Amino acid sequence: MESVERIVVLGASADQDDDTEPGDAGAGEGEGGPPVLGKIKEAPGNVSLETMPTEIDELLAVRAVGLPLDLFADIAPKVVAGWRARAAVESPSHLRTHPLPLRVTLLAALLHEREREITDTLVELLISTVHRVGARAEKKVTEQLLNAFKNLKLAEASISEPEGTVREVVYPAVSGGEQTLRELVHECKTRGPVYRRTVQTTLKASYTNHCQRGLIKLLNVLEFRSNNHTHQPVIEALALAARYAAAGNTTYYPLGETVPVHKAMGGDWAEVVHSS
Repeated sequence: MESVERIVVLGASADQDDDTEPGDAGAGEGEGGPPVLGKIKEAPGNVSLETMPTEIDELLAVRAVGLPLDLFADIAPKVVAGWRARAAVESPSHLRTHPLPLRVTLLAALLHEREREITDTLVELLISTVHRVGARAEKKVTEQLLNAFKNLKLAEASISEPEGTVREVVYPAVSGGEQTLRELVHECKTRGPVYRRTVQTTLKASYTNHCQRGLIKLLNVLEFRSNNHTHQPVIEALALAARYAAAGNTTYYPLGETVPVHKAMGGDWAEVVHSS
C-alpha cells in the first residue's frame, strides 16, 4: 500500500533529528527548520494571511501521503484522538521502537487528525478574511460619508433658514452660495445608491488586494462542494477562478468562457461584478 510506504518514509525522515523536539534550534531540513513530521506536529497558533502559506504547505504534505478518506471510519473518534496524541508527543527514536503496524497506525492517526485541523483552520481564516474585508469597506465608506452628512446638516439648516445670519454669513462663505448648498442637499439626499455603489467598489478593490496577497491560494487548497442547486453558481465561480489563478493580472476572461450568474449579482452589483 503506497500510503503505508509514504508514512514509513515520513517517519524515517525525522530520524536525523532523533530526539530533538520540533522547533528546537538546529532541528530539521533546509535552513534550520523542523523536518516535515516536526512541522505537522506543531500547533498552528494564530493563523493569518501572512502565516497561511506555512499552513498550506503542511496540509499539502499531509495530503501527499494519500490516506484513504474512510481509513478510520469504523474506529471511535476518541480512540483515533488517543493515537494521534501519542504520536504527537513521542520522539522519532521512540516511534522507531514500535512494531511497524503500531508505528504506521499512530502516524496515520496523527496525519488524519492534523489534516482535519489544518483544513478547519484555513476555513476559519477564509471566513474571517471575508468578514473583515466587508467590515473594513463599510467602515471606510461610512467615514468618507460622515463629513458629507455633516455638510448636509449645514446645508439643510441654511436653506430652511435663509434669512438673517445664515444668508449673511453662511452663503457668502460657500463658493457658489445658495445654489451650491442646494446641490449639496440634493446629492446627499440621493446618496442611497451612491453609497451602495461606493461600498461595492471598495469591496472589489479590497478583494483584489487580498487575492494578490494569497487569497486565491487559500481558495485553491480548499475543496468546495454542494448538492444544493442554488449554490452551484458559487461552486462554478470558484472553479472558474481556480482555472485562471496562475494567469497573473487577468482583466478579462477569454472569449467563450462562461461566467456563472446568480441572483446576488443582479441589481446594483451587476455593473461592479462585470466591469474590469
